[in-house]
Amino acid sequence: MAPSATGEPTPMHLPAASKASIVNASVLHGPRDLRLEQRHIQEPGAGELQVAIKTTGICGSDVSYYKKFANGDLCACQPLSLGHESSGTVVAIGPQVTGFNIGDRVALEVGIPCGQCGICRQGRYNLCKKMRFRSSAKSFPHFQGTLQERINHPATWCHKLPDNISFDAAALLEPLSVALHAVNRASPTPGSSALVLGAGAVGLLTAAMARQSGCSTVTIADVDQGRVNFAIAKGFATHGYVVPRPLHTSSSCSSMYGGSNSGTSTPCDGVMTPASTISFQSSLDTAKSLAHDMLAEAKSADAFMVEDEDDGVDITFECTGKEICMHTALYATRAGGKVIMVGMGTPIQTLPMSVAHLREIDILGIFRYANTYATGIKLLCARGRPGRCGYVLPNLDEMVTHRFKGLDNAKGAFELASRTIDDDGNLVLKVVIEAA
Repeated sequence: MAPSATGEPTPMHLPAASKASIVNASVLHGPRDLRLEQRHIQEPGAGELQVAIKTTGICGSDVSYYKKFANGDLCACQPLSLGHESSGTVVAIGPQVTGFNIGDRVALEVGIPCGQCGICRQGRYNLCKKMRFRSSAKSFPHFQGTLQERINHPATWCHKLPDNISFDAAALLEPLSVALHAVNRASPTPGSSALVLGAGAVGLLTAAMARQSGCSTVTIADVDQGRVNFAIAKGFATHGYVVPRPLHTSSSCSSMYGGSNSGTSTPCDGVMTPASTISFQSSLDTAKSLAHDMLAEAKSADAFMVEDEDDGVDITFECTGKEICMHTALYATRAGGKVIMVGMGTPIQTLPMSVAHLREIDILGIFRYANTYATGIKLLCARGRPGRCGYVLPNLDEMVTHRFKGLDNAKGAFELASRTIDDDGNLVLKVVIEAA
């Protein structure tokens, strides 16, 4: 956690250049109705920092709000600034804040819990019922996102950055935190095998964290060839499997048989899934076949195989939120293994529960993250040095494939972020917006 925002009032106040009360903000008013507006900003209050936003990554949930003015069951009912994967520089310090200076580089943890309830006191503040999360419509008034030139944010949830972490990598600490939380919940043992379904940003980072934790074999699967190739070439995973997509005709989004990016909450428009077009039993047969093929991909002719290794992987991370992928995850996991539900997608699913029941497969859900930013920063600081089992964390800066400068170009960024390839046929993975 960041330095405490308690203590005697600091003598530092807003510098003269930071006293302007007007900032530009990218504001969503309805589906695809994104406007550049001016907003008033007050001096930071007690316990707050004012941060000039440098980089904001576009998440799948942001794309969902942009396209539908909703994310799953959450419908926006007032104008909303999007963005929650962000980093920036401290430009003003409010009263009762210690440990920060003007010019400090910070990553923003944008979920603000109450800090007082029982679940918060247990350290699982991500589950706080009073949680306010930037760019989410869950709370009202909505907690505005980071696609603004400057915002005031609690100092407790601002994490100082060393100079060797870029603003891009710092913004990616947010999806990295999801991956860390997923792997923490999975608790893999050294030498475990893992399967990751979905090769969006969260899926890639989950694969990397699985390898970091000591998993010797990590297979990643996606319908998009480019993303699977990227995962293998950059060292996020040890093996890759490209899912055939006979029913997947859209090039605007990537996920296994369904279209949402890893970790998003709603499917892309117009994408058909096997569960909606063929019988349930046929869907299960498809899932079994996919599981078999994915497991076969990870086999090596010269590798030593224990007797029951063909039965499945130790841990499957389901990062798409799709029903067909949950089916595949259950069939691909060995008896006594774990399925970790990372992606938020189809809210009501029909699953072959006997597969988990009779084989004692644990199904664990995760929701966002808690107590992960300090670990993420340490991992990024150590990048380039071998970690557990000699694994070297990939360069997160290389995940940023497209950059848009200025909030006035946000609309183009959101349109591109909903695709997997750009007009020139290049891979689209993480799109970032630089506020200024």
